[in-house]
Amino acid sequence: MVLYWIVLPIAWVVWHLLWRIEVTGREYLIGDKAGRGYVVAANHISDIDPVFIAISVFSWKRMCIIAKEELFKNPVIGWALGCLGAVPIARGKADTDALKKVTDQVEKGHGLLIFAEGTRSKDGRIGKIKSGAFVVASAAGVDMIPCRIIYNTKSGRMRLFCRVRVCFGPAIPAADLHIDDPRRSIGKIRVLKRRLNDCWDQLYNENRFPGSPTAEELSARPAAKAAPAAAKPETSAKAAARPEEQDPPLELPKVELPKVELNSAEPEKGA
Repeated sequence: MVLYWIVLPIAWVVWHLLWRIEVTGREYLIGDKAGRGYVVAANHISDIDPVFIAISVFSWKRMCIIAKEELFKNPVIGWALGCLGAVPIARGKADTDALKKVTDQVEKGHGLLIFAEGTRSKDGRIGKIKSGAFVVASAAGVDMIPCRIIYNTKSGRMRLFCRVRVCFGPAIPAADLHIDDPRRSIGKIRVLKRRLNDCWDQLYNENRFPGSPTAEELSARPAAKAAPAAAKPETSAKAAARPEEQDPPLELPKVELPKVELNSAEPEKGA
């Protein structure tokens, strides 16, 4: 896509004017150098995280990005994400068409960016990691590159003109990511989730800004509180009346590409 190479350099210039961006560990993007595809599994804090990571990778091959379909409803953001190779995916649904599309691109040697938590963090802490990134990497037979994005703000969230570090870590090899049947590999996927979380914590501790809490201190912070229930007593009733908004269980039919919900919660108990 020609627009990719028009928008990406412009975004690089604009983003470096508005934020002080530092990139570490780019040498770990071995798939880019060897002509093989790879999956970048990143944490997620801001809606514009995809741009920070895309301009940090700056590969000669167009990078694919999985983004929630709601972002594409904004004409400006949707257009920019489309130019940057983003593929919209419906949250809470088994979007096999989108998964097949991005998996095909990875198999052809393109990089793929997935926010493994499936949603943004509201307080800078790492959320619950979903299964989708591992299923796609396994289906494509490629390495996974952990990526941690860090904002130098008191809250850990993005602010205009703040310092930003995009940190890449050593790859998790494709052989370690191989999954024969996700429905029968819940234990292995759970181990891979812990491994990715540990990689993110290590990247954070090695690259955090002076005065910032350690990964252990950050994870020990109490979660951000929701609005008081007393202010809106109808909130619980409305939530109960909308079961479709809850994370459904992982449901994978027997197809060539496993049917998986990138943003659905993983069952805690083994099959």
